[in-house]
Amino acid sequence: MTDVSREDAMGEEERACYAALEQVVDPELGLDVVSLGLIYRLAVQGGEVEMDMTMTSPGCPVAEQLLLEANNALLKVPGVERARVNLVWSPAWTPEMMSLEAKMALGFA
Repeated sequence: MTDVSREDAMGEEERACYAALEQVVDPELGLDVVSLGLIYRLAVQGGEVEMDMTMTSPGCPVAEQLLLEANNALLKVPGVERARVNLVWSPAWTPEMMSLEAKMALGFA
């Protein structure tokens, strides 16, 4: 689930992209990449989306799968013609980046 304050500042296209990304689930944790706080930046311009995404650890065995699924999810959003998902490691992911619901589900809250 997206952060309400961030959602208020988003345009319709960005909201649609985040909604699509909420369908991309980390198979090891059983939670979506948005709730896990893995999406660092998402920019929509015209029919193009560029996104920076991280993993919970550099050795994530499903990193390639999650990147591909995120890219495919963005391409399913009406109006999106091109998507580019960049894997980034800075800042390093921490459990504090997760939504409250994700923290509760994983025992961090």
